[in-house]
Amino acid sequence: MTARVLSVAAIALWLITIAAAAFFFVYGRTRVAPDGRTAVLLASEERDLVLAEMRSMLETVQVVVDGVAAGDMKRIAQAARASGMAAAADVNPALMAKLPIEFKRLGLSVHKRFDEIAATAESGASREQLLTSLGTQLSACVACHASYRLDAETPAAK
Repeated sequence: MTARVLSVAAIALWLITIAAAAFFFVYGRTRVAPDGRTAVLLASEERDLVLAEMRSMLETVQVVVDGVAAGDMKRIAQAARASGMAAAADVNPALMAKLPIEFKRLGLSVHKRFDEIAATAESGASREQLLTSLGTQLSACVACHASYRLDAETPAAK
């Protein structure tokens, strides 16, 4: 083979690789679930990790509600900050590759909103402002849960 043919073949393979990576970055590992939602296919350990993170965020919502009721802005800020963007910093790239782009967008928006709730509490906002922020936050949670479910991948038959 000539150098030109090898060069063209290498470029073609490179473009195919980039296209495949972009496809998986956008669509992740998904299928349509029987209930019409998008099933995100994860290894059982990955599924457990994502569900644990969601439970942690739900606990944060509960602490924020309790903090609003008690007027404890420091407690609200501390709880919200713990579920903010810092909580998303160490996510495994292989796991992120399996998540569809909109799921990633919703997840990151939830983390950002927790940081915003913390900043709102630290600024001395009213209870009404905090509840409005929390309502916006919960809208993202509801949208995600209405659109997606997490399914464990079944190992291929041997």
